[in-house]
Amino acid sequence: MNTDLNDLDAMAAPHPRNLLDFTDQTVIVTGAGSGLGAGVAVRFAQAGANVVVNFRSSAAGAAAVVAMIESIGGSAVAFQADVTREEAVGRLIAHTVERFGRLNVLVNNAGIYPLNPLLEMSSAAWDDVVDANMRSTFLCTQAAAKQMIAQGHGGAIVNVASIEAQNPAPAHSHYAAAKAGVVMYGMAAARELGEHGIRVNTVSPGLIWRKGLEEDWPEGTTRYLAAAPLGRLGRAEDVADACLFLASDAARWITGANLRVDGGVMTNRVY
Repeated sequence: MNTDLNDLDAMAAPHPRNLLDFTDQTVIVTGAGSGLGAGVAVRFAQAGANVVVNFRSSAAGAAAVVAMIESIGGSAVAFQADVTREEAVGRLIAHTVERFGRLNVLVNNAGIYPLNPLLEMSSAAWDDVVDANMRSTFLCTQAAAKQMIAQGHGGAIVNVASIEAQNPAPAHSHYAAAKAGVVMYGMAAARELGEHGIRVNTVSPGLIWRKGLEEDWPEGTTRYLAAAPLGRLGRAEDVADACLFLASDAARWITGANLRVDGGVMTNRVY
């Protein structure tokens, strides 16, 4: 029986049962004190990872995420750092390595999304959104990549963007521009870091459910549900599982990609 090189490569690939196993790996999730970031942190812990729950101001939320992870037998620590500040990012990486010995995965989730109509937007409001969403991604990616290179075993970086990078909502010009920048930055970083065995990918979520969303934005929620072929809003776990996939060996030959996780809403007109 003849075996070609493709057959040998297939036999060398990780077994499917092991593809989403993050045991003994260390993951940083930025902006993980609440919402989507909290969901991503818990999901990585369920997959066996040591998780660093980064937060800027939601200390109580981050502590609750750590407690939840520990209650299921996972390993996590909360760490405060404003990831728009270079020195704070350095402390985040250093603390991670001091606590867990290495860094394998970074999820750039931190961000803000206030409503500011274009003609009324101050330059300070613009800077706040661009810094929180795009500057933080640059700083964390650069610092994490340097650590991964020093370790010598590659790694994975997943950026959280938004479908607004392609379909902006009203009063969100700053947010849409920043998230579009995150998508392109992910592609550029993937090109430069691939030689070091570091993969960089992006997920672009659609509308994610949170408590009170239907009351706060009834017309927008109704429009989204009508436009989404899968007929529901997203959950944090939906996006978290996409992050797990892109960070895992299941995506070992994927880098520079942008994966929409939106229930198919971008097949329709959204806003």
